[in-house]
Amino acid sequence: MTRTARAFWLRSPGHGEIREVDLAGPGPEDVVVRTLYSGVSRGTETLVFRGGVPENQYTAMRAPFQDGEFPGPVKYGYLNVGLVEEGPASLRGRTVFGLYPHQTHYVVPASAVTPVPEGVPAPRAVLAGTVETAVNAAWDAAPLLGDRIAVVGAGMVGASVAAVLSRFPAVRVQLVDAEPARAEVARALGVDFALPEEAAGGLDLVVHASATEQGLARSLELLAPEGTVLELSWYGDRRIGVPLGEAFHSRRLTVRSSQVGTVSPARGGRRSYGDRMALALELLADPAFDALVTGECGFEELPEVLPRLASGEIPGLCHRVRYAAESAVSSV
Repeated sequence: MTRTARAFWLRSPGHGEIREVDLAGPGPEDVVVRTLYSGVSRGTETLVFRGGVPENQYTAMRAPFQDGEFPGPVKYGYLNVGLVEEGPASLRGRTVFGLYPHQTHYVVPASAVTPVPEGVPAPRAVLAGTVETAVNAAWDAAPLLGDRIAVVGAGMVGASVAAVLSRFPAVRVQLVDAEPARAEVARALGVDFALPEEAAGGLDLVVHASATEQGLARSLELLAPEGTVLELSWYGDRRIGVPLGEAFHSRRLTVRSSQVGTVSPARGGRRSYGDRMALALELLADPAFDALVTGECGFEELPEVLPRLASGEIPGLCHRVRYAAESAVSSV
């Protein structure tokens, strides 16, 4: 007997489709998960959809359970919340988060899913992968008591970073974005907001997440002498200029990279990937994070919706995908 499920595939850049896929038979240490919700990572995933992954980054950009190869056909995604229907007794019936693409059912090792804590609704838990990135950025940034901080770029990652950093004692966090409507997101998260030209300067730390050349330049301008820009943006196949002239050297500024693919060296010896994900899910007990989900569609609508997300026709932050409650694994 072969089990089948339905999955979203990028057939070629800019063109997606729903395909029927075969599921592997679960082993004794595997789980069978029925997806409840998945999330579209508006930055990375829409870049993949447009075919913007540089060839020399094909290996580095692979999602944990990706099928196919860039630029396509490829099954890509990593924000998935589902219900364990089969597996070890400790997980059966539990809601879990997994780094899996958009698919109605899937089979993975039990170690590849993380239970969603009580008090974290399944619809909100799709943000776990993004909040995990914010946790890693906070470990890399290592803010100090009373630091003055800006996060430039109020997308999914930037807004999550601002929310996490605002929980540090006595820090001042300002979320900076060129889109005035993002002020509502900042207000919901409990942080200040400013347009780029109005942002406060003299900062100890700026986290840059706008993925624009202008955003990086403004981030450097906002720093106090000996301040640091932590660069979270990923530019894909675009080349950008970094303003290293003028007062960059005399002010002794620093630009550091941060990437979620590796646990921050500040915690790498003491925290695992699982520890980091569990912490991200704990943080999602705060309902303020609901402000990051700004749209929703059904799974069957993805081939029509993703082009509109990639083009910017549908604005916002995280786009949540819901799955039919009555969906079942097909057997042939």
